[in-house]
Amino acid sequence: MNMAQLNRMHSGKGFIAALDQSGGSTPKALTQYGVPESSYTNDEEMYRIVHEMRTRIIKSPAFDSEYILGAILFENTMDRKIEGQWTADYLWEKKNIVPFLKVDKGLADFVNGVQLMKPISNLDELLTRAVERNVFGTKMRSVIKEANVIGIREVVGQQFAVGMQIVEKGLIPIIEPEVDIYSADKEKAEDILKEEIIKALSLLDKDVKVMLKLSIPTVNNFYSELMSDPHIVRVVALSGGYSREEANQKLSQNHGLIASFSRALSEGLTAGQSDDEFNSKLSKAIAAIYAASIT
Repeated sequence: MNMAQLNRMHSGKGFIAALDQSGGSTPKALTQYGVPESSYTNDEEMYRIVHEMRTRIIKSPAFDSEYILGAILFENTMDRKIEGQWTADYLWEKKNIVPFLKVDKGLADFVNGVQLMKPISNLDELLTRAVERNVFGTKMRSVIKEANVIGIREVVGQQFAVGMQIVEKGLIPIIEPEVDIYSADKEKAEDILKEEIIKALSLLDKDVKVMLKLSIPTVNNFYSELMSDPHIVRVVALSGGYSREEANQKLSQNHGLIASFSRALSEGLTAGQSDDEFNSKLSKAIAAIYAASIT
């Protein structure tokens, strides 16, 4: 484990950029970026265009470690290069931004009010490669739609079980049990979720470190006690479908909670923009998300 990266994630000022839309969500992300599906004919072409988009964001002068602590990549981005360096090395060595890897394979079907993660078939091999590529940590997402104790307990159980495989490889897992912002009983689901997370943390060996990525809670500062748990490196928030403005506004009311936004970060960026326009838009987005993250 890289201690400089650990210290930066634990106590640095800033937020995490989530650049990890993968297979299923890529065409949509590209459409928002102004690249229609007719622009590419196969996955290889699609991923090359995605890498160009990610490279443009990462190389932008606006993408600066003064504001950004870490960046979450997906497998295809980790396995490509920026200016001859593996993406993770470029992030850390050129930008002083900590690299993470999304490792989940998407969501299973809806059962007991939740969607667990699909089995991650090649996890061990993927983690070995992540370590070779100098990645610091991982991210994996489940979704909670209802305040169902059985389902939420299963989500937390699965997240922490896979999390421990990740810890054994020397990586820091970002555990992400997202509560759907449109859930009719979001607040109740968050009550159950917090209780289950506290239980799971209490069972960890004392040296184990994890991060949490959670929806912005209905009750402000609801996750404060999780932030002070010795196992927790950082608690970060997803934008979860809120517009950037709304996500920032809600985030700013939660002391110590920092952003890990994806769609809300790239909102308004398009392939056709000049570099000046692109960098200026990205710079404004980053400044606003940063401001909401340091409250």
